[in-house]
Amino acid sequence: MMGNDMPDCELNTLTTVGEHFGFPFCHQGDTLDPEFGVGKNCADYTAPVLKLGPHVAPLGMKFYRGKMFPEKYRNAIFIAEHGSWNRSTPIGYRVKVALPDGAGGWTQEVFADGWLSGNTATGRPVDVLELEDGSLLVSDDAADMIYRIGYTKP
Repeated sequence: MMGNDMPDCELNTLTTVGEHFGFPFCHQGDTLDPEFGVGKNCADYTAPVLKLGPHVAPLGMKFYRGKMFPEKYRNAIFIAEHGSWNRSTPIGYRVKVALPDGAGGWTQEVFADGWLSGNTATGRPVDVLELEDGSLLVSDDAADMIYRIGYTKP
C-alpha cells in the first residue's frame, strides 16, 4: 500500500545460499518500507536483476528451453503477470519475457497481451507451461481458459 507506482515487482537471481532480497524491509532494491524498513539499509540486501513494474503481480514463470520460438527466447523467462488489484489504473494482465542480455543482465518485453482493455480486465494470466513441441500454455483464472501459444516461421 505504498501507492500506484510503488513498489515495482521484482525478478531476483539467487547466486549464493541464504541470499536475502530485502523483503519486507526493502522493496525493489532501493526503497525502504515505511514500517518495516526503519533502521535498515537497502544496500545490505541483493537488488533485483529486473524491475517488472508496480503491482503487476507476477505469479508463474518458466525458463524456456524449447526450439519453436526464435533463438532470442532460448533460456529466457516467460512470466505470467496476474495484474493489479490495488492500482487506480490497472497494469499487468499479460505475459512478459525476461531476456538475458549476454552481459549478465536482463531486459524485458511484453510477449502476449490483450487481457486488459482500458480499465477492464477480460483475463488474468496465472502460469506458463512449456509443452514438448516448444509451444506455451498460459492459464487464465478470470476467463477460465488455457491458451496455447505457438510460432510458425514466416
